Amino acid sequence: MDKKYTITALGELLVDFTDNGTSDQGNMLFEANPGGAPCNVLSMMEKLGDSAAFIGKIGDDFLGNMLASKAAAQGIDVSGIIKDRNVGTTLAFVQKLPNGDRDFAFFRNPGADMMITADEVSERAIYIRESDIFHFGTLSMTSKCAREATTKAIEIAKKSGCIISFDPNYRAPLWKSKDEAIEAIRYGLSVCDILKISDNEIELITGKESVADGIQAIKDEFEIKLIFATLGPEGSMAYYGDMVVSHGGFINSATIETTGAGDTFCGSALHFVHRYGIDNLNKDNLEKLLEFSNAAASLITTRRGALAVMPSYDDVTKYISSGTGVMVHF
Repeated sequence: MDKKYTITALGELLVDFTDNGTSDQGNMLFEANPGGAPCNVLSMMEKLGDSAAFIGKIGDDFLGNMLASKAAAQGIDVSGIIKDRNVGTTLAFVQKLPNGDRDFAFFRNPGADMMITADEVSERAIYIRESDIFHFGTLSMTSKCAREATTKAIEIAKKSGCIISFDPNYRAPLWKSKDEAIEAIRYGLSVCDILKISDNEIELITGKESVADGIQAIKDEFEIKLIFATLGPEGSMAYYGDMVVSHGGFINSATIETTGAGDTFCGSALHFVHRYGIDNLNKDNLEKLLEFSNAAASLITTRRGALAVMPSYDDVTKYISSGTGVMVHF
């Protein structure tokens, strides 16, 4: 019997205050964009015609209400959201640096997303049971109660036969230590069927500068069916059994900032894995998947924010054919 949702995700829904220039008085201006990696992934999948649900906690404040409203407007089922009267909505300030990197300032000590409990997840188990895919990251493991909630969600997902998708989404300022973050990432690697991981996260986990060597080390230790390695503007690679497929990225001179690019890639990739079937992947459909996902990730960098401005299928295919984004060749 078909399940109600393509995917359910657990994790953070927060406000990304994105650098938006300076005022007439020379003060920094920030635009309040809805964000949070798991919900960004869901929003991209909804844009591509999938059905998605979210489990998480926000503050019972005007910012939390804005987030829930924006997520619902993208088609995400937000009835699994809990509002906390005692802890405020998590805030992230994102500044673009001259070299193109980003600097993050988080206001999350604690933030509402950290306060979700295993009991609250159990009460919302129906969303996971009614999903083909369950998706999570490590930010829901930065506090004891949220870590227990994540473990409970994965337990439910495994019992329900969900495909489990994991994106570490490592943010150093949110961890007490690098070792604690690595422990959480290794737990994610041990339970997932699909891994989306960036080149810097591969080096963090394995200590290897070479992506190929790092992925091989991960494959040797963990039995992960499908691994996507993202390489920033250079593109991405897919590792599936003995198969390795790569595709160049798309560089756009209109790029504003890169927040949400990895989530856009992840949502696009999961859409195509679901469409093709995780047991039916081949070189041709993995190449198409990577091309589309790289292009979608490039396109989102030309927009401020991510969750509320995800590109449609037509947007991405037109972008690929237009040549607006210059493709990098491996």
